[in-house]
Amino acid sequence: MHNGGFTAIVLAGQRPGTDPLSEYFGQPRKALIEVAGQPMLAWVGATLIARGDVDRIIILAQDADALLDHPGTRWLRDEARVTARDCGDSIVEAISRTLRAMPNAYPFLLTTADNVLLDDAILHQFAARSAGADVAVALVERRTLELAYPGNRRTWLPFRGGAYSGANLFWLGSPAALEALAVWRRIEQQRKKARAVLGAFGLGLALMIGTRLLTLNQAIARAGGRLGITARAVVLPFAEACIDVDKPSDHAMAEDILRKRQR
Repeated sequence: MHNGGFTAIVLAGQRPGTDPLSEYFGQPRKALIEVAGQPMLAWVGATLIARGDVDRIIILAQDADALLDHPGTRWLRDEARVTARDCGDSIVEAISRTLRAMPNAYPFLLTTADNVLLDDAILHQFAARSAGADVAVALVERRTLELAYPGNRRTWLPFRGGAYSGANLFWLGSPAALEALAVWRRIEQQRKKARAVLGAFGLGLALMIGTRLLTLNQAIARAGGRLGITARAVVLPFAEACIDVDKPSDHAMAEDILRKRQR
């Protein structure tokens, strides 16, 4: 365990099948699609490198080392804290292998290469509020996003008291997080995902979430209790935290925000 620092894992690989954004921009590696003049991976890497509490950065992707051959990401090779690791076809398995290979590197902060609007304020608040949890997940409330960017469309998770969108930011605070990853892996392997989720968390919890009987915090705490871990939801006050780049409209919005930050 650490003295306030953490290890960052950046997921920069390809999902199975054709990625719509890669196809749109003609760039087979999504992490290398440029936004506001830099590859997405470079934006995320620069944000993490700038922080003194990031002890090391692990980039996970298929043929990960080749990602650093690009002129816009080559500088990451020269950073002593950066390591590239191949992930294969299962992201969950790659994360689990990384955690097992680095038992003294906890806690881990997990994010994605398309999380280009990640900044110091988002990282600082998420890390501070996740401390002590085995697993934490960042979310943004619908009102926060719609107030800042009216009309922006996201996938919303409804709970009693509000609806939330994920922020591609996770905390794996102790080896107990491996239990949550094992469940994620089992669900990933099942053809019938709904049945796998019910098997992992139970019909009662699923019904209470589905009928909005639970708040977000209650649902996360109960899910963690089911797995025997301390789980926490961290609702961030930053609308940009839930704007990742999955489609051309996201790309245009992220580029506009980044160019405004550069002025």
